[in-house]
Amino acid sequence: MSDQPWTIESIRDALGNPVLAQRFLAEINKAPAHELLGVFAKWQGIAQRTLDAVQRGREAAAIEATGGEIPGEWQDVTDRVLEEAARIRARGAA
Repeated sequence: MSDQPWTIESIRDALGNPVLAQRFLAEINKAPAHELLGVFAKWQGIAQRTLDAVQRGREAAAIEATGGEIPGEWQDVTDRVLEEAARIRARGAA
């Protein structure tokens, strides 16, 4: 986020996901007065981490698009996830 102070609206927008934004709005609207700052701070942190992750993803995509090496330690766990999904399906889970 820019240097602007966080607001309920900016947190909602930063969350990006309508379901998550609705959850935030429900929590902030139902919080008792003495819990408002805590709820706000919790969701501000979630919104900031979401924006940070989006920024890192954009930077990684830009690097990859130019044929560069993505910095840091990245682990491709696609095969492991697919194997686990196959095991779950084999047990008859939806």
